[in-house]
Amino acid sequence: MKNTSSRNFSRRRFIATAGAALALPLILPGCATGLTRRSRPSNRITLGVVGWGMQGPGNTKSFLYEDDCQVIAACDLSKTHLQQAVDTINDHYQNKNCAAYHDYREMMARSDLDAVMLAVPDHWHALVATEAARRGKDIYGEKPLAHTIAEQQAIVRAVQGYKIVWQTGSWQRSVSTFRKAAEIVRNGLIGKVTHVEVGLPSGHHDFAGTEPALLEKLASLPEKIDSPDQVVPGTPAWDLAVTPPPPELDYDMWIGPAQIEPYIESRVNMNWRWNYNTGGGQLLDWIGHHCDIAHWGLGFDRSGPSEIEGHGDFPPANAIWNTCTKYRIELKYPQDITMTIAGGYPDIRDGTKWIGTDGWVWVNRGGFEGSNPEWKRYKDLPGSLAKVKLYKSRNHYRNFLDCVKSRQPTIAPVETAHHSAIPGHMGLISMLTGRKIRWSVEQEEIIGDPEASKLLTREYRAPWKLS
Repeated sequence: MKNTSSRNFSRRRFIATAGAALALPLILPGCATGLTRRSRPSNRITLGVVGWGMQGPGNTKSFLYEDDCQVIAACDLSKTHLQQAVDTINDHYQNKNCAAYHDYREMMARSDLDAVMLAVPDHWHALVATEAARRGKDIYGEKPLAHTIAEQQAIVRAVQGYKIVWQTGSWQRSVSTFRKAAEIVRNGLIGKVTHVEVGLPSGHHDFAGTEPALLEKLASLPEKIDSPDQVVPGTPAWDLAVTPPPPELDYDMWIGPAQIEPYIESRVNMNWRWNYNTGGGQLLDWIGHHCDIAHWGLGFDRSGPSEIEGHGDFPPANAIWNTCTKYRIELKYPQDITMTIAGGYPDIRDGTKWIGTDGWVWVNRGGFEGSNPEWKRYKDLPGSLAKVKLYKSRNHYRNFLDCVKSRQPTIAPVETAHHSAIPGHMGLISMLTGRKIRWSVEQEEIIGDPEASKLLTREYRAPWKLS
């Protein structure tokens, strides 16, 4: 496949797909709308789950095994997935008590529901999360926080305004090796940090396993097609790829606030992340993990970059899969710290690496290394070295439930999720515009670039609106 540079990726096409400017209203606290936050839940927390695709089943099963949590409702737009969810939950409890919902708003309206787990495509994050907050439900929500920065800001306002407990699915913060690495940095054991490397995946991955069937269908065509990112409208390949939605899926509702597109199986379940109409590619899919850990070690959970410059390779803008396949983003942070976020560049290792004047430390899901070999043998940083101790959680789901009861912040609250994802969003905007972006951390706005600022948000398809 021949990739094109970011300068050849049509910004107008992106705006038409992802939307132009959308005014997001300030979300008022419950007292202003007649809604009030319930008192803290009893010993057993009632939970509803929305989304039974890739993250939903695993998240739900983790909550099922917590004795003080009762999953009482499930919601999905696919009848097949919804039945799987209900069967899984009922089989666990050996009853038939789990209620099934097609519309998340009906489930959120239940007064006996304390909290929700949200595992929906990116383009749905803001609508579902703000509705849950408005209804007084505590939220376990997946990363990235939302599809755009403006939507993230709306979620933050809603969670703060309604005093909701929020946990982001950035579960690496509840793993000891990641906390140890971040504490090494925060305690100055590598000296003053000068540079950080954040390595993320590149390309596309066929999570749903739909690519082989599509390529087999296209094999009879004269043109050889190796991937969905080569299939564009107006071609015989596109005509073969487009099919009626399956009867078990409410496709119009699934598209929801995104721009309407023909149904193509390879860009719906799980693979929605490879089209900018509904997802953000590998960059946004992973920014809430390794960049989140980078910020944790730097103490930048409420901070961010001031300058961002990115370059990337993109498929055709109207292809089935059109998200960036290879990218490199350079960022400037406070304290003269620079960061490189990259996918598809072998010099940037997968994971998070902090480099300082006196050493370095690197961590990912499979390993840990540092300039001092002694660090590797520690399960936790010894107290003599850990004058700065970071929030400690051994189980991400347990941490959420404990905080639902205590009303204390979780290890990955909404404000942290917001700032962890901003570098990814800003990197994408830089790649799409083909120029360096200046960002005001305090005002949360792009400086001196009205055209780039339009990409901070998107237009919703009627009748959907965020309010």
